Amino acid sequence: MTAEMVAPAWMHEQITAEEYESWSAEQCAGIEIVDGMVVVSPSASKRHNRLARLLANALDAAAGPQWNADTDFDVRLQDVPLTNRRPDVVVYRADTIDVTPTRPEHVLLVAEVVSPGSETTDRIVKVDQYAKAGIGFYWRIEQAATGVPLVYTYVLDPATKTYREGEVFTGALKVAAPFPVEIDLDQL
Repeated sequence: MTAEMVAPAWMHEQITAEEYESWSAEQCAGIEIVDGMVVVSPSASKRHNRLARLLANALDAAAGPQWNADTDFDVRLQDVPLTNRRPDVVVYRADTIDVTPTRPEHVLLVAEVVSPGSETTDRIVKVDQYAKAGIGFYWRIEQAATGVPLVYTYVLDPATKTYREGEVFTGALKVAAPFPVEIDLDQL
């Protein structure tokens, strides 16, 4: 069995931004592009999707008219080599809703829900990529065995383009910056 029998050719070659933009929404779903190479993401669990959706809804309600919070779309971190990430939740400027691609300067916060198989990527790799791209806030949500998620918050140091650790929340999430958010994590 050859690699071509397992996956199409475009999964074994570097992809440019122009090529990626010509693909259909179906081709782009469930993948990220890292350094020009396609990375296939496993399907998320129902619990993962629910947590991301509820978090996005709570952030959207708290954000006010200047910001939107959504799930399931690309954030273009760099053009060459192409790096598109698909965070679980993105808080972005409302006036950029129709701007494509969404770029780091449009984004205030990204949140990743850690699932089996994404631990290293969400805890290490994406943290570094989002910080280098200049995204102000990163939240990592761990699905604890107790059923109540843990939310780890990070704030960008613009001088070093690295994140410093913020607070860890469980039970209730009450954050004043970048905008006031109160979420009962027990309900997630």
